[in-house]
Amino acid sequence: MDTNRVLRVFLVDDHAMFRAGVRAELGAGPDGQGSGETEGVRLEVVGEASTVAEAVTRITALEPDVVLLDVHMPDGGGRAVMEAVRRVRPQVKFLALSVSDAAEDVIGLIRAGARGYVTKTISPNELAAAIRRVADGDAVFSPRLAGFVLDAFAARPDAPVADPELDQLTNREREVLRLLARGYAYKEIAKELFISIKTVETHVSNVLRKLQMSNRYELSRWAADRRLV
Repeated sequence: MDTNRVLRVFLVDDHAMFRAGVRAELGAGPDGQGSGETEGVRLEVVGEASTVAEAVTRITALEPDVVLLDVHMPDGGGRAVMEAVRRVRPQVKFLALSVSDAAEDVIGLIRAGARGYVTKTISPNELAAAIRRVADGDAVFSPRLAGFVLDAFAARPDAPVADPELDQLTNREREVLRLLARGYAYKEIAKELFISIKTVETHVSNVLRKLQMSNRYELSRWAADRRLV
């Protein structure tokens, strides 16, 4: 990599305080040199967004090198951002940065085109290094998460890691499905995801319709077969 290069980074997360923290960490480290300035390669945060629509519009306009992408957001989450941007800006690279370490989230984002997936427990220096590696075309994963990807390929080595039935569900529908399969009541799911019971019912109805099933017991078996529980 050119050591004089400036890597342009875009942040997508629906929590303003988290975005501010990442921006600060990449810009200024405790020794006076930012985490984003080590190895002579500077990381510049050129923009940020808190919603899917805003992210798609701004990333398309700014064309950053790497997008740090939250997984779970309203309106389709990080996956929706990637799918929309990649249609018009295929050169933009995505690194998922999430609190979730669920296997289905990791595999889903990699299927959609992310070059890596790290959790929000990552240190500033490790995050800066991960951004550089993704910009170079490498795949980057937190250690535990790399196993999910390897297992997904190893389970069916002759088949793609795609699951058409699972792929048609939104991130929120998958969250509801996973909790439902674990035996949560609608009220408990609503509390866990900070949504209304009516919204939970709508998501369950959508999942049943998309998967062509008639009740939660069928959904639970389906989820267990795919190790989503």
